[in-house]
Amino acid sequence: KRTMRGDARHQNTTRRKRYKMREIKSVVLHCTATPKDRIVSVAEIRRWHVKERGWSDIGYHFVIQQDGTIESGRHIDKVGAHTWGNNYGSIGVAYCGGVEKKIKKSLDKDKPKSKTVLVSKDTMTKEQEKAFRNLFEMLEVFFGELKLSGHNDHNKAKDCPSFNMRDKFGDLINR
Repeated sequence: KRTMRGDARHQNTTRRKRYKMREIKSVVLHCTATPKDRIVSVAEIRRWHVKERGWSDIGYHFVIQQDGTIESGRHIDKVGAHTWGNNYGSIGVAYCGGVEKKIKKSLDKDKPKSKTVLVSKDTMTKEQEKAFRNLFEMLEVFFGELKLSGHNDHNKAKDCPSFNMRDKFGDLINR
């Protein structure tokens, strides 16, 4: 006896679990704390976070390169690891840069050597800013109105993203 494809005996009897996307309410902007001329791949940041910090994956959902290229990091349906106490309901975005190298001279006469230190600086390129604005607007299309903040808005001990968010993105914050 031949059966038709719609015959109940040939239908999969196991039901698939319905997928529900997590609720997203905000976007938190970060920097990679690298000099603006240093290219940092998602793979490298993933290595920092997984091998050096013991996390399950890269902490950020998106990384924006100096030329404005947006790369995917942690899958967007997974809770990030980017802002202590504010990961649930948020998306973490990092731009590459955020520091500059400075030569620090020793004041100790017995140790006249100088050393290079990294200090916070707004190194966000125009391409990165444009890419971030486009990404933020696209995320609002998917998730509705979102709150925007910088890492330093959640932890005053942090300089990241190395600028005041209201100065640069006040038009997105104050809507």
